[in-house]
Amino acid sequence: MHYYDGSFGGMHLIWWIIWIVFLVWIFFIPMDIPYQKTKKESPLEILKKRFAKGEISKEEFEEKRETLGIIDNK
Repeated sequence: MHYYDGSFGGMHLIWWIIWIVFLVWIFFIPMDIPYQKTKKESPLEILKKRFAKGEISKEEFEEKRETLGIIDNK
């Protein structure tokens, strides 16, 4: 017959640790982790996209870039 004295030793202790780690992970890890990977576009990137789509002309692109004080070395 097996004797159980109510201690938390052995495999029972491992399960308690697993549950505690799991609960900590659920409640303390920020929920917006996938959204942290998105970055804000710089004004120059927005201008480049608008120019590439044909929404603004080359003159407008250069004027807006100068207005923002952006010097593009590329």
